[in-house]
Order: sequence, then structure tokens, then C-alpha cells
Amino acid sequence: MSNIKLYFSEALGTLILVMVGLSVVIINFGDGSPVVGLVPSEGIRRLITGFLFGSTGALIALSHIGKISGAHINPVVTFAFWLEGQVKTHLLIGYIFSQCLGAVLGAIPLLLWGKMGSSILFGATVPAHTSGGIVVALIGEIITTAALILGLFIFLGHKRLRPFTPLLFPFLYALMVYVEAPLSGTSTNPARSLGPALVANAWDSWWIYWLGPLVGTFLALGIRRITWLKKLEVEVAKLYHFAHDPHRVFSRQGAPQVRQKS
Repeated sequence: MSNIKLYFSEALGTLILVMVGLSVVIINFGDGSPVVGLVPSEGIRRLITGFLFGSTGALIALSHIGKISGAHINPVVTFAFWLEGQVKTHLLIGYIFSQCLGAVLGAIPLLLWGKMGSSILFGATVPAHTSGGIVVALIGEIITTAALILGLFIFLGHKRLRPFTPLLFPFLYALMVYVEAPLSGTSTNPARSLGPALVANAWDSWWIYWLGPLVGTFLALGIRRITWLKKLEVEVAKLYHFAHDPHRVFSRQGAPQVRQKS
């Protein structure tokens, strides 16, 4: 399979995630949105936002995009697979570049939301403006990203859970956004934060959204390797369509293919 096709798929998947997912954020929290009046509870709106954002990612994983590139659509997901020996270095670099490019392109249409979008920086993630906000936001990003990567590897490593991996995201993000969004915005995805930051020119402590997810990834894999979770073997660096890897792009060298209909 051509690497260009893989990179285009990752860019398109991340574009859709940012464009659709952050449109949900704008609709639920932007000034002038009717949803704010219909659902006055900010907590409930965070639950809905997280669930719909996670559902967007799940649908991308189930789609043809997931069949082609694996639908990582997040630099730290690709990085985690790379650390586990599932992704070659040239694919790591190409995927991360494609994901960041897709996120920027996906953020541009958010400008069509006008004042409603600009009122919340088009969904940009920024730390809470409170005492210790930067430190708290960084810790929040570490913990939520660790939960994402650990949950992902538990599902992928368990044969009975593996086919249901995409279902993890709606419920996990609903919980994480509900609990942690007031602290950092709950990014867990450097590309997702890059797109709206560039469009809104919102670079407040932007480094948090790279450092936090990276540290969270190391934390998750560290927990995996020192606990019983090390017994769970992740055979393919994909979130679904596990059997579709004709050129063994994602499988471990010599590892058996996962038997599942795509």
C-alpha cells in the first residue's frame, strides 16, 4: 500500500475529527447558541460534547479511513504504537505530519461559525485561568491521555474486547470531558489542539498540549509494562478492520494476522 494513501487517510480522518468534533463544541458552548438555553447545565453539555466528540472518532475508525490507515488521528496514538514496535519510524513521522496538517485544514471551516465560534476560540484548548491553572492543566492532560492510551491498549490486547474498541471513545470522552474539561479543555491530542490554536491565534500555554499527552503516553505504557497488562498483546496498530493489512504495514514482523471480518 502506498504510504501517500496512508498519509492522506490520516490527514482526512483528523480533518473530519476537528471539523465535526469542534463544531459540536461550538454548538454546545458558543455565545448565542440555542443549545445553551435548551440545556442550561454546563455539566450535562460537557457530557454530551464528550460523547459526540468520541463518537466522531469511533465512526472514523469504523469507516474506510480506519480500514486504510488505522484511524490513529492523534499523534500520541501513533507514538504509542511506535513505542510498542508496531509502527516504523518513517510512518511515525509521516502520520504525525499528516495529522497536524489535517487538523489545521479541519479548523479552517470553523471560521464559518463566526461570532459563535470566536467566542470560545473555535474550540481551542487553554488552561483554566486560576491559581496554578497551568500546572493543573498539565496534570489533567497527562492523566486523561494516560487513560486514553491505557484503555485503548486494554481493548486492543483483549481478544473479546478488540472488536468493540471504537465503542470505548464515546463513553471515555464523555467522562473525561465532564470531569477534566474545566481544567484544560481535555485535548489528549496535540493535533486537535493545534488546528484551532492556529485559526484563533490562541497560543496560551500551547506547550501543555504536547508535553501533557506525551508524558501521559509514557505513563500509560509504563503501567502496561509493569502490571498484568503486559500479557495483553496488541497485534495490529489499528483501531478496527484488523484483518485488513495486506502489506503487513501494521502487524508485528512474523506475528499472525488477527482474524476478524472487516
